[in-house]
Amino acid sequence: MAEYERSRTMPAQPEHVFDQAANVGQLDAWLPDALHVDVEEPPAVTVHEDRSGQDMPALLRSEPDQMRLEWGTREQGSYTGWLQVAGIGSGASEVTVHLSFFDEGHDPGEQVVNDALDGSLRRLEDQVRLRVDNAGGSAAAPAARRPPREVLGPAAGPGRDGRALRRWSASAATVV
Repeated sequence: MAEYERSRTMPAQPEHVFDQAANVGQLDAWLPDALHVDVEEPPAVTVHEDRSGQDMPALLRSEPDQMRLEWGTREQGSYTGWLQVAGIGSGASEVTVHLSFFDEGHDPGEQVVNDALDGSLRRLEDQVRLRVDNAGGSAAAPAARRPPREVLGPAAGPGRDGRALRRWSASAATVV
């Protein structure tokens, strides 16, 4: 079993950080480039991994009262993870992401995972800054970000595996 953990301080209230992280319509804006989440019937999701080309059934749960996201594979038990947001005073937050790989074949290795976690936390901070700056009416230049991808769920058009999928709005959908 391999475990990885990274943290990052963000200059925003913990509620703002958690709301951005838990917004399923914008997960692809901060997740690693190689992972794509298709929302089915929450908490059920499918995670597509570009590296392996696999679609894996998974669960994604949001615990807003604890400012925590938890996820993991449903059937294989290959990996689990969590994201925790904690207020650290003065309007700042610390975000910690933890991954556990139970299957050696699923673990891409320490350097790859740490780089992916650091990049994800950096992109999440960029998204939080955009949200906070826009809410405050700031005219700050937008942070660099990846183009948005649609998040998919059940009932409207074929998905990668041929099942019917619904296109979710990228605005306010949140895992419950």
